[in-house]
Amino acid sequence: MPLGNIDGVVIQPLARHADDRGYFEELIRVTDDFFQEGFGQLSHSKMYPGVVKAWHIHKTQVDWWYVAFGRLRVGLHDLREGSPTRGVTQEVALGDDLPPAVLKIPPGVAHGCRVIGEAPPTSSTSPPARTIPTKKGVSPSTTLRLATTG
Repeated sequence: MPLGNIDGVVIQPLARHADDRGYFEELIRVTDDFFQEGFGQLSHSKMYPGVVKAWHIHKTQVDWWYVAFGRLRVGLHDLREGSPTRGVTQEVALGDDLPPAVLKIPPGVAHGCRVIGEAPPTSSTSPPARTIPTKKGVSPSTTLRLATTG
């Protein structure tokens, strides 16, 4: 599988405003080009050390992932017909000890993640309303493997 950047996957850097009291980060603003699909739901997840969750793929849903605590290694694989990056695999690290960012995952890109380290990560996802299917579902696949080291 070729490794590289997948068309439509965006890693949006965030501005962290810190002082002696802590910090503030604005994750997504409705006026951001990055968020042009709009808001649909906000989900929160906590994963335990060593956990791997894979693979998910959405036909119409866009996902935005943000890791508030801990660290995740995210695996992405482009399965979209006609995509210039079809068959490309991309890995992204997200976490509170890394530069703050939101990851945008377009429809048709398979995605999964693995907990890195001992701190259980907590993350949020926010798909737009018009892309949320009325029935829940994921498509498991045994053909893709998320890296299990470091």
